[in-house]
Amino acid sequence: MSRDSDDDRTQSRRRKRDDDSPIEDERTRSSRREKSRRNDVNRSERRRRRGTRGDEERSERKMREKERERDRDDERRRRRKNEEKDQDDGKRRGRKGFDEEDAGTEAKQIPEEPNNVAAERVVVPVGKTGGVYIPPFKLARMMREVEDKGSLEYQRLTWDALRKSINGLVNKVNASNIKNIIPELLGENLIRGRGLFCRSCMKSQMASPGFTDVFAALVSVVNTKFPEIGELLLRRIILQFKRAWKRNDKPQLLAAVKFIAHLVNQQVAYELIALELVTLMLEKLSDDSVEVAVGFITECGSMLQDLSPQGVHGIFERFRGILHEGQIDIRVQYMIEGLFAVRKAKFQGHPAIRPELDLVEEEDQFTHEVSLDDEIDPETSLDIFKPDPNFLENERRYEDLKKSILGEESEDDSRSDAESDEDDEDEEDEEEEEERMRIRDETETNLVNLRRTIYLTIMSSVDFEEAGHKLLKIKLEPGQEMELCIMLLECCSQERTYLRYYGLLGQRFCMINKVHQENFEKCFVQQYSMIHRLETNKLRNVSKFFSHLLGTDALPWHVLAYIRLTEEDTTSSSRIFIKILFQELSEQLGIKLLNERLNDPSMQDSFESIFPRDSPKNTRFAINFFTSIGLGGITENLREYLKNMPSLIMQKQIPALEEDDEPESSGRSSSEPGSESSDSESESEPESREKRKRNRP
Repeated sequence: MSRDSDDDRTQSRRRKRDDDSPIEDERTRSSRREKSRRNDVNRSERRRRRGTRGDEERSERKMREKERERDRDDERRRRRKNEEKDQDDGKRRGRKGFDEEDAGTEAKQIPEEPNNVAAERVVVPVGKTGGVYIPPFKLARMMREVEDKGSLEYQRLTWDALRKSINGLVNKVNASNIKNIIPELLGENLIRGRGLFCRSCMKSQMASPGFTDVFAALVSVVNTKFPEIGELLLRRIILQFKRAWKRNDKPQLLAAVKFIAHLVNQQVAYELIALELVTLMLEKLSDDSVEVAVGFITECGSMLQDLSPQGVHGIFERFRGILHEGQIDIRVQYMIEGLFAVRKAKFQGHPAIRPELDLVEEEDQFTHEVSLDDEIDPETSLDIFKPDPNFLENERRYEDLKKSILGEESEDDSRSDAESDEDDEDEEDEEEEEERMRIRDETETNLVNLRRTIYLTIMSSVDFEEAGHKLLKIKLEPGQEMELCIMLLECCSQERTYLRYYGLLGQRFCMINKVHQENFEKCFVQQYSMIHRLETNKLRNVSKFFSHLLGTDALPWHVLAYIRLTEEDTTSSSRIFIKILFQELSEQLGIKLLNERLNDPSMQDSFESIFPRDSPKNTRFAINFFTSIGLGGITENLREYLKNMPSLIMQKQIPALEEDDEPESSGRSSSEPGSESSDSESESEPESREKRKRNRP
């Protein structure tokens, strides 16, 4: 570096001297510039060489380190291979010794060991998944070959079989087969495998949250027979919730909360734990905590409403306060508003227990009280295999318990009785086998073909008479008449505008067969219940179709009893349906004839829901509705009733007042001589009261 700096100084001096010289020719100046350029090139070349030499040294150093590391890895592999080779040689020598002893040769003798020592020497490979996979048939054969049923090897084999059986049963349970799974599950030793059962339920619920109510129903049945299993599962789930809450693990938190909610619905868990969970989640507000709390109340709110209405009221007041504060995300606010709507609808669509999962009577259930503040022991040691010195005795005890639970002794008696009567039932069995061998159409291919035939017949006919003649020729099996009515109504709703062709065809079928008339009544009820799902065009066509049937008396008018015309019981779609229905009837019949039909004394029971008289509010709503659609003339009787309603109420109150005054008047007559005057005064009291009320402004 010093040499380079000296060269730089020399060059700078020369340049300065050259610049100071007054006279200098062009050739000298160019030669000096060329020389200085060469010097600069040489300096840069020297610097580059010095840098590359340092890079080469660093790369060589890295290569040497890699070689040393490679040598060390080779040495480790060599040692590992030697150790494995020594172990294999030892195993071969031991195996060879056993073979020579069995063959009777003069090999080295191995002393015999007792059975318990030999059982302890059996090495069963156990890993995270329970060891090497063994096929079921081979596992059963190994269990049969073990002579000592109390040995460690046999206990481990039965433990693996128990674990696989419990996992398989829990994984395949659903709402349709739960009644068949429960006896099979109770047939396994759940006392020994209670830890396995709890772990399997929690893992399966975590993987499939949609089946949480099914797992809760399964646990509720097991809890009636073994309450300690239900308590253990509840403690583990609460511990899982507490861990997920501390770690902010939302998926695990949602799964735990949903499981606890359905355990509360099945009354395996006390409702106080539900209130504690919601209070904890709403204590420190965040979007996730409020979202989880809303989902929890949605799942178990129906049951909490019955068990603790005051607690539910307090929770919803807290939700209302959160909405007013407005500190959370708008998405979560919409979720809270949806929860209030669900509560207003009395949790419809979110029942506490589905009918097919209601398997336990209330008096047979054991409810466990576990708090979030309690110290919880999950008893994870129950998930691991441990040898049992009293294995055979415990297995025998559980067999006796299983027979008492499942009632196998009575089944054995019934089987013996059935075997004695087998000769008499052989013919019946043969008939049943023939019925089973019959082919059944589970894909509904015949039904699809029938609908296609009806559709093509309706659409290809020129007029309703031809269509009716062709449709009557179709051979319908019993129960398929409904398909004809449904297809006719579907074709009518699909048209752009209403065609009188469909009304005449439906009228023809109602007049021919009463079965079709009853089916159209069912269609009317079904369509009105689902009227909110239809588009406006479909709604108009369906309403005009049924108005044609009512106007021609093809459909009885008592079907109108299904319609309840109040503000609470109607929607915008249903009001449009009623509007079009009555407007079409007034066009077909005229307002006078329609009014006569609606005032028919024999049909007043069917029209009470359309013209309600239960409260002034509903009466005014019906009057205003028909007036707004231009049919105020059919509400004359209803208006007269609304006008006379106060006097009717007073007439109902006067007898009650007279009944209250009768004891007083009788007492006065017995105590005073002037009983007649007191009677007249008591009779005039209601009249004077009524006059005072009328004279008030």
